[in-house]
Amino acid sequence: MESFRDKARAFFLALLVHLGVAGSLLISLLWTQAARPISLPGPVIEAELVGISAAPKPRAASRPKPAPPKPAEQPPEPAKPPEPKPEPPTQPQRNDQIEREKVAEMATEKAEQAQRAEEERHRQEQVLLEQQQQQERDRQKLLDEVKRQREAAAKQVKLAKEKLTQMQDLQKQAKPLPTQAVPESDQAKTGTNGKDDSLQAQYFAAIQNAVTTNWLRPDNTQAGVRCMLRIVQIPGGDVIGVEIGNPCNADPLTRNSIEQAVKRAAPLPYKGYEKEFQRQINFNFTYDG
Repeated sequence: MESFRDKARAFFLALLVHLGVAGSLLISLLWTQAARPISLPGPVIEAELVGISAAPKPRAASRPKPAPPKPAEQPPEPAKPPEPKPEPPTQPQRNDQIEREKVAEMATEKAEQAQRAEEERHRQEQVLLEQQQQQERDRQKLLDEVKRQREAAAKQVKLAKEKLTQMQDLQKQAKPLPTQAVPESDQAKTGTNGKDDSLQAQYFAAIQNAVTTNWLRPDNTQAGVRCMLRIVQIPGGDVIGVEIGNPCNADPLTRNSIEQAVKRAAPLPYKGYEKEFQRQINFNFTYDG
């Protein structure tokens, strides 16, 4: 669709063409004007014939040759049409300008939005990269921790195997001992009710007292518990093995609590009882409530 500016430009071009054609016609008319009659300067001469009729006829006076016509003056150049003054923009022009400004503003806004979107995408990629790096560090840290735990577990297993081997060797070397019967009483307690004051009796009473003191009795343990304990120890009283033998009428939870009591009591009494020390000891553990 042609704008008002395009229409005005076409109008002025057509006007210039018409003015040029009119100027050309005016110049051609000036060149084709008729030549003016030539008049010779000077007075008129009158002559009168004298003589007979045979006299020669008078010759007509020769006319001087006309002077060449002066070249016609060049017609003045047609005045150039005045340059059209810029007219104030009309309403359609103002609307077009407003539309162009809106288009430019929208283009600028879209460019800014695209730039912001690019910056946001770059920021999100940076955050994602940092998260991946942190996850990789955490994963490596977890792998290192698992490796450390495995090495510690392997070390513990190795020590346990070595300790078990030592215990088995000690059990092989130890001679079977007769069961040392501790007189039963109404409840688990130390001593032998004053029936034996020997150092050996005091030694067994001290061991029984240490185990009973460290026993955490389960709530469901019923009175009348009778269990034979077999303890393997080394000089100094450190326990390297304990098990519940027969007879034992305690439930599994109570049995486990008695074994844990022996381990918590370690090292068992040793100082002052070096002469009575035995690597393997058996005694009855009783509880009557």
